Amino acid sequence: MKKYFTKEVKIALVAIGGIVVLFFGIKFLKGMNLFSDDDTYYMTFQNIAGLGTAAPIYADGYKIGTVKGIEYNYAGKGPIRVKAGLKKGMRIPKGSKAEIQKDIMGNMQVDILMANNPVERLEPGQVIPGIMDAGVIGKVQEMVPSIEKMVPKIDSILIGLNTLVANPALAKSLDNIQVITSNLVLSSRQLNVLLAELNQQVPGMMQKADGMLDNANGVMINSRKFTGNLASLDIQKTMNQVNATLDQVHQLSEKLNSEKGTLGKLMNDPTLYDNMNTTMRSADSLLVNLKAHPKRYVHFSLFGKKEK
Repeated sequence: MKKYFTKEVKIALVAIGGIVVLFFGIKFLKGMNLFSDDDTYYMTFQNIAGLGTAAPIYADGYKIGTVKGIEYNYAGKGPIRVKAGLKKGMRIPKGSKAEIQKDIMGNMQVDILMANNPVERLEPGQVIPGIMDAGVIGKVQEMVPSIEKMVPKIDSILIGLNTLVANPALAKSLDNIQVITSNLVLSSRQLNVLLAELNQQVPGMMQKADGMLDNANGVMINSRKFTGNLASLDIQKTMNQVNATLDQVHQLSEKLNSEKGTLGKLMNDPTLYDNMNTTMRSADSLLVNLKAHPKRYVHFSLFGKKEK
């Protein structure tokens, strides 16, 4: 018996065993379990975007199976069928979708979007309709046209910004801003000093204000006294006296205007006025004649009669 297990046979058996171990190891590394009793479903896609065998299948973030194979119709009729092995007893509601996703590193996976259908479900061997998600790369590609439209505007903005920065007026404006800032700092310090002085003067001002309030109270008291005195006066009696005085003035005015009295005749009788003027002229002529010829009217001696 031993003569049949030669050295060559042993080498062949080791080689065969190594090949078997390598085959199962590769399958294990790919995530495929040849001895599993997974349920087989099929997914259909118009474009699998590089999806390969052993790609993971997730549902709500939990791995429920792997891709076991891909069937491509070389005649160009019908979608691409993807064979999926899902865990035994996995319930797939009817109306669910299979979505291919690609992350930023390019790794492909399939997500089962579970439908809200607690009554009906897909049985093993049935087809899960598939859809394609562009993922992050697809979204970036969708943004490329918008970015291309924005590039000229960004270029114009940068040119304008460079022109503004190179303008000497900007440097001058910055210098002015610095000067203004320094002035504001100085003004702030002066304002602080002024506020400090005001804080020191506030007590004296408050005392003066209290004194003014006291004076105002005294004025109000005097005003009240004056008002009380006015209220105590007999206004009616005063008005009667004023009316009586006005009546007397009115009577005096009537007498002056009438020709009965002396003053009335003097004011209203032109004859009396003319006689008075004539008398005044005669008196004036007499005084002039008296001054011119005094001896006619006065005979006297300053020294008297001489004694013999």
